[in-house]
Amino acid sequence: MKILLTGGTGFIGSQLINEFIRSEYQCYIVTRNIRTSTNPFITYINWDQLTSNSFRESIDIVINLAGESINSGRWSQRLKDKILQSRLQSTNELIAWFERQAHRPNLFINASAIGYYGTSTSLTFNEHDKPISNDFLASTVLEWENVAKKAEELGIRTILARFGLVLGLSGGALQKMILPYKYFIGGPIGKGTQWISWIHEKDVVGLIIHLIKNNDIHGPINFVSPSPVTMNEFSTLLSSTLHRPNKLKVPDFALQLLLGEMSMLVLEGQKVMPSKAIQTNYNFQFPSLKEALQFTLK
Repeated sequence: MKILLTGGTGFIGSQLINEFIRSEYQCYIVTRNIRTSTNPFITYINWDQLTSNSFRESIDIVINLAGESINSGRWSQRLKDKILQSRLQSTNELIAWFERQAHRPNLFINASAIGYYGTSTSLTFNEHDKPISNDFLASTVLEWENVAKKAEELGIRTILARFGLVLGLSGGALQKMILPYKYFIGGPIGKGTQWISWIHEKDVVGLIIHLIKNNDIHGPINFVSPSPVTMNEFSTLLSSTLHRPNKLKVPDFALQLLLGEMSMLVLEGQKVMPSKAIQTNYNFQFPSLKEALQFTLK
């Protein structure tokens, strides 16, 4: 099987590559800079090869993880534009590449986010729900997904992988979240009642493999565990796992002052369920946060 990935050198991409290599899948990783690999299952190509159509391999699956990190700094207008445009550009370039191919991929998995739904302390969202707000994250995801959906019109099975908070120590937010606890200054952030819809990195990989093997699954898929928790519950379990106190609460205004609009990532949340994963019998390796944290922080 031949798989093409964008963002393949990042947190989630590197986890996927390791799994694909174990299965002896041929991986083509699209990068902005020219790179080489000694691994026979990895070939690096650059975006110029893709956009100029000089890359001639017939690809079975395309996974698009490219995009500027939403955690790369305070959200100035310039950074917000970069976050949006980096996602639209890479996805548009892939759609244009699909259109030029005589033999198009069977499957296109496009990274997305549960920010699509907007934030709420009272509602529970699944893949059938529409956005309830037009904040920056929701509007960004909506534009991004609208571009990705063009692959469906080309006859390609398309999946919109809406990621929640991914837990792992090789990347993501967990390292930053545990740092205050290591210095005995940890505690819940904000009101504590905001929901955190999370997923362990191993279930991200496992769910993608599940989607590859089940040809009847398409459309949006929530990459979250079946056990979302509140911030208070999250901080309690985190402190218990690390054997550190959980007393120093971070008030809303302090984080808003420090991060500005970006503070919504932790001060607001949404309770999101993985309805399609459950309905298609995906077996979560880490369905509970306690198990996920104990495994990750052991």
